[in-house]
Formats: sequence, C-alpha cells, structure tokens
Amino acid sequence: MLKQPKAQDLHQRSPTQRSYPRAGRPGRTGYAVPDQVFDELVGELFTSFSRSDQREKGLDYLLGLLHTPGRKSIRNMATLFDGAATGQSLHHFICSSTWQWNPVRQALATYLAHTITPRAWVVRPLVIPKVGRHSVGVVRYFSPAEGQVINAQRAVGVWLVSDRASVPVEWRLHLPRNRGQASDCGTRTLEPPDSGDLATSATYACLRMRQRWGLPPRPVILDLGEAVPVGVLTRLRSSGLLPLARVPDEVELTVTDPALIGHRGQNLPAHRIMRAAQDLRRPEAGGPHSPRAQSPPALLAAVRVSGPGAAPGQDLTLVGAGPGGRAWPDQLWLTTLAPDQAVAAVPEALDRIDRVDRSQTDVGDNVGIRDYAGRSYQGWHRHITLASAAHAISELSV
Repeated sequence: MLKQPKAQDLHQRSPTQRSYPRAGRPGRTGYAVPDQVFDELVGELFTSFSRSDQREKGLDYLLGLLHTPGRKSIRNMATLFDGAATGQSLHHFICSSTWQWNPVRQALATYLAHTITPRAWVVRPLVIPKVGRHSVGVVRYFSPAEGQVINAQRAVGVWLVSDRASVPVEWRLHLPRNRGQASDCGTRTLEPPDSGDLATSATYACLRMRQRWGLPPRPVILDLGEAVPVGVLTRLRSSGLLPLARVPDEVELTVTDPALIGHRGQNLPAHRIMRAAQDLRRPEAGGPHSPRAQSPPALLAAVRVSGPGAAPGQDLTLVGAGPGGRAWPDQLWLTTLAPDQAVAAVPEALDRIDRVDRSQTDVGDNVGIRDYAGRSYQGWHRHITLASAAHAISELSV
C-alpha cells in the first residue's frame, strides 16, 4: 500500500514528481493517480477563483477527498495536513468563502465533454441517510432499499456517461417547500431554491447544462423513482435534448397509435396501454458485443401516445420492456423519440443506468459524495462539487 505523503510534499513536488494515492474500490489498496489527470483538471477547475488562497484551499480539499481514508469529513481531512488550524480554514472555505460552485461545475463538465466524449446524460436520485434532522434538506423519507422510513437528504445528480467513464457534474438538493435556506454560516443562498419535485429539479439542472454551459446535446435518461411529467420531456426536447424517462404504471396517457385498434383516443394508465400492445412485442436487438449480451433478451413494444403538457401536435412514444410472461412489462419508458428509435434506446439506457450505479458505489462513495456533515446549504453544494471533481480524477485514472 502506498505511504500517505506529507501535505507539504504534495504542494512542493514538481508535477513530474508528485504521486497522489487515490481512494480505491472496496478491498483494494491505494495506488497512484497519474499526474496528467490531476494537473489538467485542477488547472481547469479553479480558473474562476480570484484569490490564490482560495485556489490553495480548493487544492487542499480535493487532496483530502482523494487521500483521507474512511469518511471524508473536514475533521478527518484536516489530519492529512496540520490538524485544527487547517480544519478551521477548510470549514471556512466550504461554508463562508465567496467562491461560487456553478463555474467550478461548468469547468468540470466542459473538461469531461472534451475528454470522455459523453454518449448520454443520466439523471439519478441520491439518498443520503442522516441521524438527526438538523442538516439542510433532511426529511422523513420512505426508503425502498431500507424498507422503512428514514431521515435523509434527497438530491438529484446529472451524470455524463461514456464508454470510458461515468461522472456526476450537476446537483440539486431537494428541499421541502417553503423551508428557509438557513445556513450554519449565517448566510442565505442566492441560488434559486431547490424546492419542488425531483423531476423539476432535474429539468432545471439539464437546462442549465445545455443553455448556460453550452454542452452539446445528448440523450437524457431520467430514472428518478417517481413520475416525470410529460411537460418535462417537452421542455427538454425544445432545448435540443432527447429525453427518455422511466414512468410508473399508473401514469395516464392518451393512445394515438392506430395499431391499437379500439383504444385510439382513450385515456388509460400506461400499464393498460402496454398490456393492450402485447402483440407488438419484439425481442431486444443485440449481438455478442452488445452491452447486455450476457442477459436474457427482453421483449419490447412501443406505441404512440400523448399526454397533458405535450407540445401541440407532438406524439410521444411509450415503451414497455421486460422478460416474457404474465408480469410483462416490468418497466415503462416515455420519450419524444420515434418508436423504432425508442425501442433501441431503452436497452442502452438500462446499461448506462447500471454504469452510473456501479460508479456511485465503487468510486463516488469512496471520494465522499455522501459525506458532508454540516448544516449549510452552501457547504453541501461546495462539498459535492469538489467530490464530483475527485470522482472524475478517480474514474479517469483507472
């Protein structure tokens, strides 16, 4: 296992001499982060910082996320440097400093857009369990994974996904409506409040990436664990994005497909529409080199539908997917793509969601994505921004 370097050595060594042990996957020992990845990304991340002390603390925090074993709390990260004094300065940097996280996220996303050539944006929720209810955004939430109600923060992240890497670049913290953004630093956010449902937060995040950051359009895969209104798909499509959203069985849609004889014009729950479309099912396309070649092929069917919030004259496509049998379909997807494109897109979406979930477990949790322990709204956003950058370094260093 690599010996932990001293903090002064990290700053003083030349780029060709530095060695940064990264947070490994479970069961692995630390190993070196190539200097080129670290130096290139750091050079892009902190260009919006006007002060040298902010850049230095940004580097310290990033090194702490990459080097500190265990939980990435400020207290634990301070032990990598010189203890209490550094802990206080890192706390100030995260909670009370003047730097804005959006330019840092934009710099990260722009770097990745040129480095990994993303094939899609995947939007996934993140649940952060909490012991108490004092941290910003903590609510009582029924966790399907835990099978019980827990105290948790809920966030939504947008990931850039390629064949090479999966990295989160934009985040929204879900806040209860009408709850103030009080911070333990005594300030209030200037950001639009992260209230509303997860789909609204996801829409805001994707539109920011497309319209303000200027990222090239890509398919947007929304798998949020809750309903995604038709209007969200319309808004994303009008910005040049290609949305594909998992939807619950009970969402009501209007059948417009002439292939469903006797059902055209009816408003029906999505699962009933797809049950009526069973004769349209076809096996999932693929071959020995397809990403899901090792799984049994699914049966898929696609029908044209419409719904409240759709653009005038715009048909949507509802896709049912799953193994054959009486329980078919076991998942439903809604998109603005044409039926043939939609049927091809669903298996690819499932593969990319799997990539994101594995990356969150293998990398994100090891660089402290869930580890912010403070009560500050600003602190949460700044921490998760730098944790996303640490995630990128780890992913690109494999």
